[in-house]
Amino acid sequence: MLLLRPLVYLFQTKKSMIVQRLKKVSLKEDEIARRYYAILSTLNDFQLTEREVQLMGFIATAGSISISEKRQDFCTKFKTTSATINNMVSKLKRKQLLVKKDGHIVVNPIISLDFKKDLQLEVKLLHG
Repeated sequence: MLLLRPLVYLFQTKKSMIVQRLKKVSLKEDEIARRYYAILSTLNDFQLTEREVQLMGFIATAGSISISEKRQDFCTKFKTTSATINNMVSKLKRKQLLVKKDGHIVVNPIISLDFKKDLQLEVKLLHG
């Protein structure tokens, strides 16, 4: 899993809420994107495979997987096939994580971020 690498952390307790801050420095934009989509998958029970998370991160940083050069780049980088990409795209489209925009497969704009910038997430897990 992507989140098992060493992290700098700090625990603080405020009243009845526990605050945990995690920080990871010097990541590349594609690695930040992959970690972001892994977190979204876990928190929302999307049950994405590691390869699907890799595809989401790749599409988010490359712009699309519909362009043949980008598809070949993904196949080379992650040692997979175009047929596997097609299967993953179908599954991710059914979950509405990927959408078709102007004839290209892209990450749903609701969960698409600019991963060239630093990212700070706030996650609140509250009792009912």
